[in-house]
Amino acid sequence: MATFLLLHGFQNHRPPGHWHHWLAGQLAERGHEVRYPQLPDPDAPVLDDWLDALRENLHRPADGGEFVVVAHSLSVLLWLRAAALDPDALDVDRVLLVAPPSPAVTASIPEIAAFADGLDGLDRLAGLDLGSVRLKAPARLVYAAGDPYCPEGADVPYGTPLGLDMDVIPGGAHLTPDSGYGEWPSVLAWCEDPATRLGPR
Repeated sequence: MATFLLLHGFQNHRPPGHWHHWLAGQLAERGHEVRYPQLPDPDAPVLDDWLDALRENLHRPADGGEFVVVAHSLSVLLWLRAAALDPDALDVDRVLLVAPPSPAVTASIPEIAAFADGLDGLDRLAGLDLGSVRLKAPARLVYAAGDPYCPEGADVPYGTPLGLDMDVIPGGAHLTPDSGYGEWPSVLAWCEDPATRLGPR
């Protein structure tokens, strides 16, 4: 059995209708350990507080099993900031980065602007392969064309500069319940088999 750490985004209070909530339940039913913390003050997040919460949840499972992170939206930027600060601390086996907001959009929202600091030139991070930080498989970036929070497409600021494996979801917007992402079978399939390609709900 594996351990999964699910990291939510801005203004997310872990609602039952969100695919993260659904995924947590599905993984737990299958006998996996699931960590799905409520990150501090999700409506007015403080980067340092979120970094502290991330560190608190990064301890490897005692049984030595696989450790997998599934980050959505603002928590993708949280993961990138943590990787830039101390990549050796991110001792996980694989990572799914879902629907990150663009640095420009993030910087335009006062409550979360600090998460974008230093990410406007991600080419500086190109030497940091997030998929090889003690990982057995590459990090995967999953995003939808037409995401209003990343209108240029997440491949432009993130996928291409970081050399990430990518799946593009048609018509998924920001991959939230508002665009129909409650149940999402392919993300569950990826959790149990990293060779799975992510597709629409």
